[in-house]
Amino acid sequence: MSMLQFFIAVDVTVVNIALPSIGAGFDVDGHTLTWVVVGYTVTGGGLLMLGGRLGDLLGRRRVLLLGTGLFGAASLLAGLAPTFSLLVVARLLQGAGEAVALPAAMATIVLLFPEGPRRTRALSVWAAVASCGLVLGFVVSGVITAHLGWRWVFLVSVPFLLIVLLAAVLLVDDDRPATGDAPPLDLAGALLLTACPLLFVLGVVEAGEPGAPAWVAPASLAGAVAAGAGFVRVEARSPDPLLPPRFFADRTRVTANLTTVLLSGGLSTSFLLFTFYLQDRLGVGPVGSGLTMLPLAVSLLVFSALVPRLLNRWGARACVLAGIGLTAAAMAAIALVSTLEAGRAAMIPAMLLISAGMAFGIVGLQYLAVTGVTDDDAGIASGVQRAADQLGGATGVAVCVGIGFAPTLHSLDPFLVATVLATLALTAGALMAWHTPAPTATTDTPTA
Repeated sequence: MSMLQFFIAVDVTVVNIALPSIGAGFDVDGHTLTWVVVGYTVTGGGLLMLGGRLGDLLGRRRVLLLGTGLFGAASLLAGLAPTFSLLVVARLLQGAGEAVALPAAMATIVLLFPEGPRRTRALSVWAAVASCGLVLGFVVSGVITAHLGWRWVFLVSVPFLLIVLLAAVLLVDDDRPATGDAPPLDLAGALLLTACPLLFVLGVVEAGEPGAPAWVAPASLAGAVAAGAGFVRVEARSPDPLLPPRFFADRTRVTANLTTVLLSGGLSTSFLLFTFYLQDRLGVGPVGSGLTMLPLAVSLLVFSALVPRLLNRWGARACVLAGIGLTAAAMAAIALVSTLEAGRAAMIPAMLLISAGMAFGIVGLQYLAVTGVTDDDAGIASGVQRAADQLGGATGVAVCVGIGFAPTLHSLDPFLVATVLATLALTAGALMAWHTPAPTATTDTPTA
């Protein structure tokens, strides 16, 4: 499960440093290239709850195999894509494969380890692997792009995904649902949930482009609002909604997921700010940029090892508040380095703060988001949490980086604007986390 999580997490960030090479290979500009990143992230995040529901209805192992196979085939297609349009299609399919596979994988872990210290340790490993995959995506991308070519950033994961498929067949117990008529899937809800953030991101990006038609941005933002309202309406009327009303009865889970959106937006913004500062401001090459990010990955492993012990001692809410505070401090450090135009070594303190903020914040929020789950709703709870993480990251990048680096704001320091916007979101997240009810203490007994 963690190997699958690692390579899916790598694919979230691995294209960032490779984007200039992809653009040169297909002769497309930077504005068009953004969809290689955003298309994958938003599609994956928007369909995650559908993936979670599929696991609950059809069986987690069956859905795990389906999603992993789709993700592997799409990775192969991306690496071999002869045109840019086909590459974008492959990235969309990768997002769909992730959305199907990851909730089933996380639900398997949640149900295997009961609430208490055992689940804390399991989720800490899961989160650490995901975080390292996100960070190491930058490192390996620079090395692979420089020595093998950008296509291999997609192809390198294919043999490992075959290992995941084989291991899942041999090691994961079959959990076929009971025979009978299965309730219909809420496909309309899934499509609306995907369209809402996708249109929102399109509107924000186009709003900052001076040459874009004036109607595109407001029309896209209006479409995002309409899709969001349509999602609420469809869910209220659906006999088997994608997001059951009972999910909102648990205040801890709801506030944990909303806080995840805000924290993930800040964390994802910081990754791109590091890359832009190193490559665009300082002129560091792909390999140098990747290696400069290495302290972030190493420190993340260290902090992730401390989280289980401190989570059991402090509680999940305290760890979440610490993670948000450390991330906000990292934003201040990024703004200071940018203002002083310091060298790349000056970014290392900000990277250390980000790694600590990610380790404490995400693990604590994952624990709160799956509190009290049962075999019937483990998949949907896992899917909602992952969707909040991924859609929050994509939306945060669109708002903070999209607005901060918009050509229309060229008179302002883009790093300062982006960090201020991210800090405002983190402040809202801290207030929300502060009012999150603490989960009821449970014994270390099996839940499934």
